[in-house]
Amino acid sequence: MNALMLSRIQFGLTISFHYIFPPMSIGLAAIMTIMEALYLKTRDKTYERMARFWTRIFALTFGLGVATGIVMEFEFGTNWAAYSRFVGDIFGAPLASEGIFAFFLESGFLALLLFGWDRVGPKMHFFSTLMVSLGSIFSAVWINVANSWMQTPAGFKIVKMPDGNVRAKLVDFWAVVLNPSTLDRLGHVLLGAFLTGAFLVLSVSAYYVLKRQHEEIARRAIKIGLAVAVVCSLAQLLSGDINAKMIGKYQPAKLAAFEGHFPADAPASLSLFGWVDVAKQQVMGVKIPGMLSWLMYHNTKAPVKGLDAFPKTDWPPINPVFQSYHLMVAIGMALIGISLLGAFFWWRGSLFQQRWLLWIFVFAVVGPLAANELGWFSAEVGRQPWIVYGVMRTSAGVSPNVPAGEILASTILFSFMYVLLGALFIFLMHRKIIAGPESHDAPAEGAPLPQHARLNA
Repeated sequence: MNALMLSRIQFGLTISFHYIFPPMSIGLAAIMTIMEALYLKTRDKTYERMARFWTRIFALTFGLGVATGIVMEFEFGTNWAAYSRFVGDIFGAPLASEGIFAFFLESGFLALLLFGWDRVGPKMHFFSTLMVSLGSIFSAVWINVANSWMQTPAGFKIVKMPDGNVRAKLVDFWAVVLNPSTLDRLGHVLLGAFLTGAFLVLSVSAYYVLKRQHEEIARRAIKIGLAVAVVCSLAQLLSGDINAKMIGKYQPAKLAAFEGHFPADAPASLSLFGWVDVAKQQVMGVKIPGMLSWLMYHNTKAPVKGLDAFPKTDWPPINPVFQSYHLMVAIGMALIGISLLGAFFWWRGSLFQQRWLLWIFVFAVVGPLAANELGWFSAEVGRQPWIVYGVMRTSAGVSPNVPAGEILASTILFSFMYVLLGALFIFLMHRKIIAGPESHDAPAEGAPLPQHARLNA
């Protein structure tokens, strides 16, 4: 394999592993804020113990997210130096904003969140949790801005440098920030993160209920997680529809690859599942005739631009994109079904008698994690062969002076490290779950507080 393919594989490996953790952190931080708000409202110590437990889980996911995210910044300067040189004037702005407006906010209150339980009052601790949650969301905002600009570039012009190279020059910061895909994609990303946090809470709490451990905390946590899951899974369906319309407008080749639609200007079916025979230009599977046209334009006869409208050199890898997109949609629909089923039994007052459903909750945490990865894969591979859509090809962004052998060696090293980190994460997560919410809880009511806690009460 050449340096281009190895660089793509390495970046895909590192970002895929990294992207396991930020959605969990964002989702958990938001749910922890809800838990602490309930404690402030009710002064029920159950909610405090619940929030303390999930804070420990959050710390683990946050730490792994930071550690695995640093690697990608170095890759921009090593494997993708030509790309970094071309977009540095633009790409640097949202990344700097992320550091200033998000990371400092998040890290500034992180110590209070993790270590301030018995050192500050409940209101101050709630405020620190809220700030960490907002910081994690702002971080997602700016990273999403940078990536969305690559999908739908705006607010720049191409200039020629004295050395003969060309680069993209920032001319309108807010046009970059509010490029055509930013808000649509941000909503989709954040909803995916909230779903990840909700199903993680559901998974662990359902396990406790099934094992008859920490039941008071677990039952209440399930209700919080389930409420978030119902709202966000249904909102994700609407968000997906909005994003599909946006992609059809600004990245029609990607949408065509999503559905294996080839005719340049013809009504399009919606595939439920199948396999794309690229040579015959048809999808072998179950399709709903005219449904994509209806979803896009509310008319089953409306033409949808297909792959034949573009040069074959501009086609993304069709089957990988088709399969990842449809798997993501299938998982999303399954999460809606699981959430609504849980809400139905909650409404009937028999949720905790449905042991089969609780076991589904235990394993359903895999669903949002997989959907996040598949959604990222669909978006990024579907953008190919462009690293900046319609402006710069991926082949032009790779560093010309990094040998393929060095990239291969570092990829093997990263893979080994990530296996170890993954095993460490599973070990530590398992250890914290087995220890349970009662392991480091606040003193029981009536018990004397430590001196520093009495001074801050």
